[in-house]
Amino acid sequence: MRQPEQRADGAGPFITRLTWHLPDGGSAVWESRLARRRGVLLVRPPGTAASRPTSADEIATTRLRRLNAIASTAFIIGGALFTAGAAVAQFGSGDATTCASIYFAGGLFFNTGGYLSLLQAVNAPRHIPGGEARLVTQRWRWWSYEPTRLDWLSTFVLFTGTLVFGVNLVDSFLQGLSVQQINRLIWTPDIVGCVLFLISGHLALVEVCHGRPCFHRRSLGWWIVAVNQLGSVLFMVSALAAYTRHSTGSLINTDIANWGTLTGALCFSVGGLLQLYEHP
Repeated sequence: MRQPEQRADGAGPFITRLTWHLPDGGSAVWESRLARRRGVLLVRPPGTAASRPTSADEIATTRLRRLNAIASTAFIIGGALFTAGAAVAQFGSGDATTCASIYFAGGLFFNTGGYLSLLQAVNAPRHIPGGEARLVTQRWRWWSYEPTRLDWLSTFVLFTGTLVFGVNLVDSFLQGLSVQQINRLIWTPDIVGCVLFLISGHLALVEVCHGRPCFHRRSLGWWIVAVNQLGSVLFMVSALAAYTRHSTGSLINTDIANWGTLTGALCFSVGGLLQLYEHP
């Protein structure tokens, strides 16, 4: 007979950590991010105080390793291109089309990183609470719909945010727009994308902290989420400063808009670099 779960942690309807008894007297701990990123759960044998990681099979760990490497690289390059675009805009070394082209290229890499992050959640090995201390590898999927899983929801919102940013980046190539059209076609998608990035980052913090405020200075996952969330905040500051005034036809503050984008993009590059080391 399966024994009941000992404890479930998370926020609201979302469970990010499960602890349950094993038939032999030990216990097992599943953590959402640990399983999704590294493909492991923690097992404490009976009579011991320390837990040891138990990995998923080679198929699952290989998948996670490859997806992580490609997603990390995409975020590093995407962030670097956005940094370059903001630098070009701030220091006047290119025209508006040049800046838009650099941003557009960076947006494609962000799209790639966002989708691969979602694939990591979709294809993460699943736990079997209540009787076995192991992770199960499922068949490969290109898509799933699992809004009750916090990791899926966070990565889905992130990917959606990159697609909304894509609308902003494509519309940036349009010429001869009125102030009203600029704010509707370029600025509004920018704001919506920033909001989605902030929501995704908040959900990621909830996942890594299990629903409570936390500071895990020795946790690589916490630092990755925190750096990326800082980047999202800076992107939002940039977007707010990029609103075009109807009276003057100029941005609220061009310097803040450019520097917010530049520093926020650097955060995403750093987050991608850190993510390279968060793998099985």
